[in-house]
Amino acid sequence: METTTDFIYPDLVPPCPENPRNMNSLAMVLVYVIVFCLSLPGNLVVIFVVCCMENRRTSTDVYLMHLAIADMCFALTLPFTAADLHAGYWMFGTFMCKLISGLQEATFYCCVFLLACISIDRYLAIVKATQFLAQKRHLVAIVCALVWLCAFLLSLPIVVNRESFITVNTNVYVCHDNLTAENMDSWRIGLRILHHTLGFFLPLAVMVFCYGFTMCTLCRTRNSQKQKAMRVILSVVLAFIICWLPYNILEFTDSLMRGSQVMETCELRDSIDVALYVTQAMAFTHCAINPILYAFIGKKFRNQLLTSLFKKGLLGRDTMSKYRVGSVYSSGSTRQMSVTM
Repeated sequence: METTTDFIYPDLVPPCPENPRNMNSLAMVLVYVIVFCLSLPGNLVVIFVVCCMENRRTSTDVYLMHLAIADMCFALTLPFTAADLHAGYWMFGTFMCKLISGLQEATFYCCVFLLACISIDRYLAIVKATQFLAQKRHLVAIVCALVWLCAFLLSLPIVVNRESFITVNTNVYVCHDNLTAENMDSWRIGLRILHHTLGFFLPLAVMVFCYGFTMCTLCRTRNSQKQKAMRVILSVVLAFIICWLPYNILEFTDSLMRGSQVMETCELRDSIDVALYVTQAMAFTHCAINPILYAFIGKKFRNQLLTSLFKKGLLGRDTMSKYRVGSVYSSGSTRQMSVTM
């Protein structure tokens, strides 16, 4: 993903007065450190729970496990982002610049594609009443492999063009696209539009379509278990939208401004720059949210975690019985729902 330094073109735009965003860099660093400390163990727990399901995993569980892997990989880049903010310059060289930027971009694509896959999976299972993917596990594995492949392919332009170099005005190292080519600005705007379209708005449209029909179908049924299970999935999607939508809208507005579609002024540039600075931090917190949602909303996830800890000898039978809520597999009608729900 692009960091806030990507929105500064010190060699291409007229000078503007310094905005006060750097005064709050310590707060942003603290946010990234907290998110990192929450995301890493939280997503590891999700991966652990799904892996312990053995042959009881549904297609949605597999997607959620890959989502946790993507979130965890994204979280591993946050210490570098925090160090960049704290120091005020990029200190890790070009290779790490390419690696961190590419990993952030790839894991973002992976997250949104997997959420779209989950919405399609639930649409097929509930609206079309088919468990085709759940019965064809190798197809789910192929879909996940294609998601990761597409995500890494879409991140290649960032990896190729991202470099660490010294800017003229600030005389410090930064990590963003090298804008030395004459047509780089227009190419970069086109890449951003592709990012917005394929990486957010198109998958969002798929999710809205699938969940719209899914919720209509659930409203006509009396299966309370399925309705409860859908709460977690919808919470995961809503969390993604709330975290990433403001950042994408502002980034799209900034793209229009850079493409001369919107009149650029120092005041507007500073306002967007500060807003991007804040909404980026809000977007980056997303990688720590999903495990929290599973733990507080998903009763089946809590039960499965307790069962897994008991089987590994890390939890006593009395403790497991005390905190379990009902049964992980309550009935045949809910067997095909995600156990992590």
